[in-house]
Amino acid sequence: QVQLVESGGGSVQAGGSLRLSCAASGYTNKAYCLAWVRQRPGKEREAVARSSTRDGSTYVYDSMKGRFTASQDNAKNTLYLQMNSLKSEDTAMYYCAAHLLGSGVCWSSAGRYDYWGQGTQVTVSS
Repeated sequence: QVQLVESGGGSVQAGGSLRLSCAASGYTNKAYCLAWVRQRPGKEREAVARSSTRDGSTYVYDSMKGRFTASQDNAKNTLYLQMNSLKSEDTAMYYCAAHLLGSGVCWSSAGRYDYWGQGTQVTVSS
């Protein structure tokens, strides 16, 4: 059973930075796709970034490119999300999610992810 634990959220002023961490366990020698998914108030969940444990590749979705960076430390089974130049519209609950990388495709739809952490709140004040 995959378990995901997020940390690093908090309150910050616009223009500031935060680094989120997702500690993963329970992979049992299988490859997974990990993702950061956020849910803003009154909005649906949206994928922010994803990473493959098979090859360590990462991808940040277009609307966040240039401000957010995803990275993975395989030795620590940890996924990171570095968020810079934060805006008030980045205020959201940020979740770490995972699905088995069976076909080799990391899904962009949050509904495709089977495992979820408890989330960490990010609040950006203007």
